Amino acid sequence: MAYPTRTMDPPYSLVERAKEIELAEELIESHVHGKLDVIVQQIRSLKEQAQTIMAEAQRDADLHKIKCNFEKIVGQAIFLYAKPDGTRYFSLLSPADWKHSPPNEFVGAYSMRGDRSFEVLDAAPNSDVEVDPIPRA
Repeated sequence: MAYPTRTMDPPYSLVERAKEIELAEELIESHVHGKLDVIVQQIRSLKEQAQTIMAEAQRDADLHKIKCNFEKIVGQAIFLYAKPDGTRYFSLLSPADWKHSPPNEFVGAYSMRGDRSFEVLDAAPNSDVEVDPIPRA
């Protein structure tokens, strides 16, 4: 037993004091690891969001390069087709307008947003051409 520095304080055990310090260090370490785990999860989420944004931007840039013989209007549905040689083009005619028998493979339907990005309206279920490489939740 160690004696306190003040006469009114009870005596204390150095072993108990060491255990208390060890417990405090374990709790602090656990608390710090918990906070760091949260930060790691946030970083992973931000990385995934950044990858999604970059993939969407690349898709939108690729879509803007596709042949289109009309002016794209914000909010208007446009339809993407692929010729047998792989050439892709936009049309204002949907597969329904072709009585579900378009002259070329239907790839997908899009609508241009005000910021010139594209919204996927519909994707052909059996298309070999990749429409939207962005995974949707």
